[in-house]
Amino acid sequence: MVDHARARRLSKRITQIVADALEHEVKDPRLKMVTITDTRVTGDLREATVYYTVLGERVDADPDAAGAAAALASATGVLRSKVGAGTGIRHTPSLVFVPDQVPDEARRMEELLARTRESDAEVARLAASASPAGDADPYRVPRERDGAEEE
Repeated sequence: MVDHARARRLSKRITQIVADALEHEVKDPRLKMVTITDTRVTGDLREATVYYTVLGERVDADPDAAGAAAALASATGVLRSKVGAGTGIRHTPSLVFVPDQVPDEARRMEELLARTRESDAEVARLAASASPAGDADPYRVPRERDGAEEE
């Protein structure tokens, strides 16, 4: 039976252990700007997927994602042993490192929203100087009845 609460607690603990190990114990310079964002553990607690992002030192510089992926792959054994020692569970889950897509998707959404705002501003500018295509009042008004029609 799957204990989802236990899997969530274990994933949080793995996130803390891996982040602490990357910050203090693993001495690879390619992992200097790696941030652990999330961890997902399978229901049987045998596999853990660790999501990470690579932050650039400057805004205009692209981070070295390939170097960080290679460094994480080489440090997987050390990190797994740290997770095993830190969690105290019988079977230490295998670690798989996956780049997190959330920052890229958030950046893409911000660009889409900026384009939408520009488009809305253009439509508002055009609407301000527009005039109706038909009558000024397109709604029907009830006709006033003449005396002849009532009879």
